[in-house]
Amino acid sequence: MTAALVAAGLGIIPGTAQAADPVPVAAGVAEAIAEAATSEGFHSPADRTIRTTLPAAANGKANAKTTAPQTAETAQSAPSGQAAVAAADAGANPALAVDVSGTSHTAHGIDLTTLITSADFALGVVIDWGDGKSDTVTAQGTTELHHSHTYDKSGEYQVKVTVTDTANAVQATNGGAFLTPGSDFTPHTPTRLLDTRDGTGAPAAAKVPGLGSARVKIAGNAAVPAGVTAVALNVTVTETVDSGYVTAWPGTGYDRPGTSNLNYTAGRSVPNLVIVPVGEDGYVELYNGGPQPVDLIADVTGYFTRASAGGYTSMTPARFVDTRDGLGAPLGKLAARSAFTTRIGGLQGVPQGITAVALNVTVTEPQGPGHLTAFSGTGPVPTASNLNFVPGQTVANAVIVPVAADGTVKVFNGSWMPAHVVVDVVGYYSQDSKAAFLPFTPFRTLDTREEAYGWPGGRFRAREYITQGFTPEGETAPGVEAYVLNTTVTETGGTGYLSVAPSPYPLPAEGGPAAPTAPRPGSSTLNWTAGETVPNLVQASDGDHGVITFWNQGHQDADLVLDVFGVYQSK
Repeated sequence: MTAALVAAGLGIIPGTAQAADPVPVAAGVAEAIAEAATSEGFHSPADRTIRTTLPAAANGKANAKTTAPQTAETAQSAPSGQAAVAAADAGANPALAVDVSGTSHTAHGIDLTTLITSADFALGVVIDWGDGKSDTVTAQGTTELHHSHTYDKSGEYQVKVTVTDTANAVQATNGGAFLTPGSDFTPHTPTRLLDTRDGTGAPAAAKVPGLGSARVKIAGNAAVPAGVTAVALNVTVTETVDSGYVTAWPGTGYDRPGTSNLNYTAGRSVPNLVIVPVGEDGYVELYNGGPQPVDLIADVTGYFTRASAGGYTSMTPARFVDTRDGLGAPLGKLAARSAFTTRIGGLQGVPQGITAVALNVTVTEPQGPGHLTAFSGTGPVPTASNLNFVPGQTVANAVIVPVAADGTVKVFNGSWMPAHVVVDVVGYYSQDSKAAFLPFTPFRTLDTREEAYGWPGGRFRAREYITQGFTPEGETAPGVEAYVLNTTVTETGGTGYLSVAPSPYPLPAEGGPAAPTAPRPGSSTLNWTAGETVPNLVQASDGDHGVITFWNQGHQDADLVLDVFGVYQSK
């Protein structure tokens, strides 16, 4: 029996029957993408058509009219010169008009519908997409045309459709402004926006009550612009006295989702990276799902706007730093209150000139309590933190950090005692990267504690992996570069860690042989000890086959929960 377990009923479970009553996870993700990318677009009705008489063609037509054979009767009544042209234009194709509408179902795509009203003449149609590219087609009389186009980058584009009736020397033009649904990323120096312990960003210094929430101002705060669509926050819960969870969502005008971003237990400080849409009022909300008050901290590390900035490129997770063996940093624990510099740009397939990098940072074997802060190295060490730890604890957290012009980042140990640090790169942002972020209402795709979401039951087995397909069978994902997931491991029986990586194999066909065993990844996403519930955000590529593997690298069974928050899409 192989180590593979297939989730969501999108394949078979090796050695057993197929899951009963499967929930089509891939279809659910595809629907969420289409819904998230559906934009208001634009519609310019026919009465906005601009009609133009073509002078050069008009002269030729006038000559033709004046030189055409005529009878004595028609010669006396026929107009000549420009008057003949105007009469012909009005009489031959007076109704020529164009109705244009543009919508979208992908991050960078536009679906254009052109309704042409015309007499039965041959027409030339030119579609100017507003990005220096155009399409040219022909049509005949009144007709409806459909065209699609994909922009290279996010932004607003002026789309124009020009219809030319050469026979009657008239041209009709219409169009509108199209704003792509996807958002590009701008890195931000880690900056604290909320700290309920001292009242930063809050009405007063006070804990967030049980089953209560805190509002965090994003747009117009700390140089984050108006019009921001989503934000990357490092959220930390601390001063906990009971178990609970935290959910981030846009707040006013939106229903709170039934998913969580981080989980906590009494006496623990827990961080997690959150990528969350920003409400129309410029705020996000953080809900305390526990029964007792807690303190919440939120640090901004970047934001998304519907304008050309940094696109995303995913990678198979690669280890860049491990102080335990001297990889990417000096051998030995990172000293107290000190930092190391490590190069990202130009190594292991990461190009030079990137603006930010998506990391998974892990602290292990710390000799005292403290925190780690990842930053570009430009300027002083930020007061914000990326993860917090206590003596002997191994903690991982996703981090998005600006990259210095020389391709380096720094990691600062805020503890008064040394600790080992591990850094894995999962992707990067750059002007040349094309994938834009599409957030959608979060939903759960797997919970091994339940016979639901297509899962047949059973725990997340030690030293084995679960595969989950995100692309419907027989289809390819429409330009999806990566999925933004929240992974949570709970009910742990011992120490271990989770690895997430794209599968090199497609899901097996129904009734067919099992897929080969995937290679075991060498990177980690989150770490746990016995009895812990540990979350971490993952920006995971589904590779060439639309399949992601989730590995239990521990020697004891556990449970795994997966929530999907959005995608990066290049089309």
